[in-house]
Amino acid sequence: MIELQNVTKKYNDFKAVDDISFKIEDGEVVGFLGPNGAGKSTTMNMITGYIEPTRGKIIVNGYDINQKPKKAKKEIGYMPENVPLYLELTVKEFISYLADLKLIKRKEKKAEIERVLKATGLTEVQSKLIRNLSRGYRQRVSLAGALVGNPPILILDEPTVGLDPKQVIEIRSLIKELGKKHTILISSHILSEINQMCNKIIIINKGKIIKIGDTENIESQAESEQTEILITVEEENSELNEIKKSLKEIKEIKLIREEKTGKLYSLIYEGKEDIRKKLFKECVAKDITIIEMKKKETSLEDAFLKITEGKISSIPEKEETKKEKKEPKVEKKKTSKKAKGGKK
Repeated sequence: MIELQNVTKKYNDFKAVDDISFKIEDGEVVGFLGPNGAGKSTTMNMITGYIEPTRGKIIVNGYDINQKPKKAKKEIGYMPENVPLYLELTVKEFISYLADLKLIKRKEKKAEIERVLKATGLTEVQSKLIRNLSRGYRQRVSLAGALVGNPPILILDEPTVGLDPKQVIEIRSLIKELGKKHTILISSHILSEINQMCNKIIIINKGKIIKIGDTENIESQAESEQTEILITVEEENSELNEIKKSLKEIKEIKLIREEKTGKLYSLIYEGKEDIRKKLFKECVAKDITIIEMKKKETSLEDAFLKITEGKISSIPEKEETKKEKKEPKVEKKKTSKKAKGGKK
């Protein structure tokens, strides 16, 4: 479990992370999304103990990262975006080196190296120098380093960056398999990957958490709040503007491009109701010839853009209320357990 409570990170007057709070439960695979400079890497570095927060508390499996850093860090396997690999070492030597750094006992070291090699699909290349590996296999070596010691939590920062499509699929499959036994937080710019690998997403922008939820709910909310219809007609925009006056749901009409068959327009409207029937009747009444009309399907990419542009509101109040009610109960249980342990 990872929990952030009102965490802020300042660099002079600049807030890289601004009073963020969220909780990741055991066994969840969570995508951490945001534009460049949103605060993703800063947040991950604070969770892993690489940098300290200016304010706030970070708890990793019951350990405060500031008060008990060694115990908290032992719970985490971290794969930064650019892992420094020792190119002159073989794959096995590198994993052995990391096992020493993580203080794996000598009698357990051989079995742990074999376990990690097998888990990351590196057994066949264990004797190769890292410098001779492809980018995809180097990413596997980086991931193997995070797995040494079998930590329950994995923090993966852009694990598929720079990979070709085949390598992306391989790493994605590997992460899915790891998700069966680990709690995982993944940072990525590739939304389709997050959609396929994660059961929950956290979106950060300008240092603030602006959305938390599962991918389906966020997509459906984006669709319910604002929907786009693509319509190709033969008439001028002035006629369509008349329709905008008739159908109050329509908020925006804009020309996308001129085609051989006519002009393609985008109509943005609000609400859950499908207004295509109304739109068709209005076009017929105004003698506008419709060549094609379709509702644009909302994707995670659309939702992401709408959220970061402020077109979708932040976390619904109901979700926040539920969290506020649940969190104090968990804290009380933890406190009572520690108190009992102290008495013993």
